[in-house]
Amino acid sequence: MTPIMIAALGLLMVATAFLSGLFGMAGGLILIGVLLALMPLPTAMVLHAITQMASNGWRAFLWRAHIRWRPVANYMVGAAIALAAWSLTRYVPDKPTALLLLGVTPFMARLLPSNIKPDPDRLWQGTVYGTICMGLMLMTGVSGPLLDTFFLGGDFGRREKVATKAMCQLVSHFTKLVYFGGIIDQAASLDPVLAGVAIAASMLGTTLARRILEAMTDQQFIAWSNKLITTIACYYIAYGGWLLVRTPVLAAFDKGGLQ
Repeated sequence: MTPIMIAALGLLMVATAFLSGLFGMAGGLILIGVLLALMPLPTAMVLHAITQMASNGWRAFLWRAHIRWRPVANYMVGAAIALAAWSLTRYVPDKPTALLLLGVTPFMARLLPSNIKPDPDRLWQGTVYGTICMGLMLMTGVSGPLLDTFFLGGDFGRREKVATKAMCQLVSHFTKLVYFGGIIDQAASLDPVLAGVAIAASMLGTTLARRILEAMTDQQFIAWSNKLITTIACYYIAYGGWLLVRTPVLAAFDKGGLQ
């Protein structure tokens, strides 16, 4: 990558880390979409993992007093099960599939009946959510919208939700880094300069978001989160769908028009 591209990515990472610092999500959704457009999927996943580990790790540190550790431990059990299962197949999705799943994931979470609220403190529920979310992480690079449902049944304020989710996401992205950086057959490598920029940008964006999160109410947090995620999800469904049909459509035009 040229210095200009690295600088542009650095600014994007500051902005997306800022969004994630506010809402505990959204930033990662935007960033992985851009990275998938610029580079091969394994490389995009590795860079995204490093960026999000820095962002979530720093966010977890800043809000460490608000982390609920039992849900984190329950989630880690499921993540370990998912990594073991995926390591057997070493599956890597193509870009259209990954983008479509990125868009569909938030709506999957909203399909849950309103009377079903998981208890994050129960081991079996944490294991189920950890396994499903880690599977989505290895397919799409993110699992934030679905992971939000993990906290529905718990008594979480916005600070506890952001802090505990950041710790779960740190585990998930580290697992993703191990998978795409070492386990799959076409394991990716990464420019150390770009990795350094990613870490610094993520920590800066996360720090800038802290005061605004403090000033927000829980109601504002929920309302803005839902609007933002819906907009991003619809874009990825449209983009992934276009990539899926682009080749046959262009081939048809090359043959003299659609039949």
